[in-house]
Amino acid sequence: MGDTLEKRLVALEDRGVTLIDDALTGLEKESLRVGANGLLADTPHPEALGSALANAYITTDFSEALLEFVTPTYATPTEVLECLTDVHAFTARHLGEERLWNASMPCRLEPGRDIPLARYGRSNVAQMKTTYRRGLGHRYGREMQTIAGVHFNFSMPEGFWPVYQELLGDTGDLDAFRSESYLALARNFRRIGWLSLYLFGASPAVDRSFFGGRETTLSGWDETTLYEPHATSLRMSDLGYNSSAQSRLQISLDNLDRYIAGLTAAIMTPHDAYTRIGVRDKDKWLQLNDSLLQIENEYYSSIRPKQVARSGERPTLALARRGVAYVEVRALDVDPFSPVGINVEQVRFMQVLLVYCLLADSPPLDAVALGRHDANHVLVAHSGRKPGLELDADGAARSLRDWASEILEGVEAIANVIDGEDGGYTQACQAQRVRLDDAAQTPSARLLDAMHSEGLGFHDYMMAQSRTQTDWLAERTIKASRLDALEREARASLARQRDLDAAPSPSFESHLDAYFHAT
Repeated sequence: MGDTLEKRLVALEDRGVTLIDDALTGLEKESLRVGANGLLADTPHPEALGSALANAYITTDFSEALLEFVTPTYATPTEVLECLTDVHAFTARHLGEERLWNASMPCRLEPGRDIPLARYGRSNVAQMKTTYRRGLGHRYGREMQTIAGVHFNFSMPEGFWPVYQELLGDTGDLDAFRSESYLALARNFRRIGWLSLYLFGASPAVDRSFFGGRETTLSGWDETTLYEPHATSLRMSDLGYNSSAQSRLQISLDNLDRYIAGLTAAIMTPHDAYTRIGVRDKDKWLQLNDSLLQIENEYYSSIRPKQVARSGERPTLALARRGVAYVEVRALDVDPFSPVGINVEQVRFMQVLLVYCLLADSPPLDAVALGRHDANHVLVAHSGRKPGLELDADGAARSLRDWASEILEGVEAIANVIDGEDGGYTQACQAQRVRLDDAAQTPSARLLDAMHSEGLGFHDYMMAQSRTQTDWLAERTIKASRLDALEREARASLARQRDLDAAPSPSFESHLDAYFHAT
């Protein structure tokens, strides 16, 4: 454990500071709807789930068939997972013969069939969301946008910040200190986020149809499936969320002003390849603009500092006005062995890992360092379970096993402070030690082993798994108060969308101009 981390942890413990109690965690989990035939559903978003535009719990991501489940923030892992499970169960009851595809890499994609964009209504806000997705399809291909993941939103307890500020000898504005501390956390996650891919990556294989006949370096599992023997997360590799244009973006995390300036410049800087696509074809909008990023959400990063944006407010403006409120980790695959794609052990470990990233020393990251860490990320995504794998530790080769062991030592020390030797957080960390010592226990290895044991390719195995899990969810009892809240939100969201659709509004072009030029 590093000296900085140890000293800060001891000092915080002496002051009786709460590290996890009252910390808030929220989850966003994506899942494709598939028909009984295992192919992408071609039905509209189920009306019983409410409006995808306005429902706080259930929306859609890129495609009309790509559901996204969103929880409020909760103070305990059990609460946030109970909510996520109830939202899944409520959805499963209204799918008919369809199922929730519970994997990051998509189901079989039919050749020649267009992947339907999500639809949100007639309002300018709705048109903006659909146009953004149309732009993503033009830029990266619609197949890539069918990949699903779990986003992990985390914030420290409010009472932690004044004590931590005093401990570090900072006498400035508390909000500014909080923002810079979250950026320090994000820098460290960029350094060691590869560990989450090794421990929780669950996408070592993919159906051949994902590539649509394009050449790939993956190996053949059978006539339907491609894979890499030591892969952890093809989703997070250069085969998944990949953008050659974004590879030149080195958005600085060294301070908030530079982070905002980098994102803003990317949204305002045209990119030749996107200019050739065009922004409009007569009355049809092809994308929001021809810049490197249409909006901030297009920036593919394993972690993002966030502030809750108000209606119509750009995320960068929200950050500039109110600072960083939480971080969003985007590096987690859907766990195919959990009906909701994530479990309590993983939530607990991720909470402690993020506290580790906050308390450990976090020097600035220049472009060279960011490039090294990104290369480590891709290497672990492709080959994380390869025996003897070495990573680039500031220009020197270091084994993944030794580096991960050192990180886990620090994480375990934090877990012991949180709950003592025998608590749930310590047990969650010990479970990761098992995976480090035996790569066969990782989700990526377990998935390949299960496919082998069943004699099935990726699509057929996951279809059987998804049927079983969706059926289990549909039969699950939802407590009356939660069921009532979900039903009321579904009805209210439909009414909110009707009001938006009916309200007078300026032209879409004027709406975009006002959005991008607000100050």
